[in-house]
Amino acid sequence: MGKISFMTTAQTGSSYFLDPTNLNHKAAELHEGYVSAEPFPHAVMDDFLPAWATEKILNEFPDIFAIDWSRYDHEHSKKLATDKESHMGEFTRAAIHQFNSAPFLDFLSKLSGIENLIADPYLWGGGLHQITRGGFLNMHADFNRYKRLGLDRRLNFLLYLNKDWKEDYGGHLELWDKSMKHCVKKVLPVFNRAVVFSTTSTSYHGHPVPLTCPENASRKSLALYYYTNGRPEHERREEHNTLYRKTPEQKKHENKTGKPLYRRVIDRAKAWFKV
Repeated sequence: MGKISFMTTAQTGSSYFLDPTNLNHKAAELHEGYVSAEPFPHAVMDDFLPAWATEKILNEFPDIFAIDWSRYDHEHSKKLATDKESHMGEFTRAAIHQFNSAPFLDFLSKLSGIENLIADPYLWGGGLHQITRGGFLNMHADFNRYKRLGLDRRLNFLLYLNKDWKEDYGGHLELWDKSMKHCVKKVLPVFNRAVVFSTTSTSYHGHPVPLTCPENASRKSLALYYYTNGRPEHERREEHNTLYRKTPEQKKHENKTGKPLYRRVIDRAKAWFKV
């Protein structure tokens, strides 16, 4: 897991670029491991950027009360997010533009074997994510079609920004098998760790266990998604939104509390009375 060169004319400036030669070298080095990874193709890369670069992104990361975060607070998640560049610092915006640039798209294609990747300039569902104590994101497979651009979702890129993050804080990115019976891999969201993984209708991922970090801490990440015009026949499914799935532990808990039955009764009552 070597470092990927993140070049700049001056470490205090905003003019910098990714080194295509080094990116191509790293993609070739990691490709076989990526495509053979279980439970679905992925790569975990530590020290992804020079520490000073990730530090600048972290230093610009908005406080919980600094901007008008989009709040996803429902039965499947409790998190904050923003895809608005006006909410981001200068260095963060420049980094996102680099991650959406041709050299980085080439890197992702060589890493994953997925050709003709297309970046999303609108950052739909991506951008900056933040989860505080007690927050979570249930296991899910992502939406498979991007309606605005008419494209198929193929790759997720995550860069974690959490310094001194401890194992007992939780917040692991969990990767589960397609039957949702077993967690195959857990990834602790530590500072300067990047994860890339292929997205299909059965690439279940998330962090279903609520965070136990201190009140003054939060799980911070930068998320970007990549698309293609079409996808392999064996991956094609009817168009769908996010597909949430429960873990065996969650099902066991709900069986004890009777929540599924309660929800079914409420849903049937609403349908009957057309509420």
